[in-house]
Amino acid sequence: MLLPDYVRVMTFRKTSPTVLVVEDDGLVRLDAAETLRDAGYEVIEADDAEEALALMSARDDIALLFTDINMPGRMDGVELARRAHNLHPAIRLLLTSGEVRLTQREIPDDGLFLAKPYSPNDMTRAVSLLLAWRAPHAVAAGAARRH
Repeated sequence: MLLPDYVRVMTFRKTSPTVLVVEDDGLVRLDAAETLRDAGYEVIEADDAEEALALMSARDDIALLFTDINMPGRMDGVELARRAHNLHPAIRLLLTSGEVRLTQREIPDDGLFLAKPYSPNDMTRAVSLLLAWRAPHAVAAGAARRH
């Protein structure tokens, strides 16, 4: 079928949410990143909190921060999550550790804690849950920035 010249055909590229994986153990980071890519997410990686903060400062498309808590450097994952939320209020937060356990009150902005070792299924389920759920204040903050 031929379309008239005045009809424009547009193609839409499906965009997947971007997840920033922050983990100092390269094998753990690679495994998490590949699992999330296989689940259909765009993934960027950092091996410490300082690198992650630099990425978040330069980008506005990160939907979820998945970070280890215990990492080398001046900033741990909890502080990174606080700074991420201050920088991008709509970002969703998923923290993990094999050494410490956080209570819900210790996790910034209604994020979630995933204990190590975690299964790939548990990780992707937590990411999906967080991205599906939008806190009312995050939605309001995003709307306020657009106006």
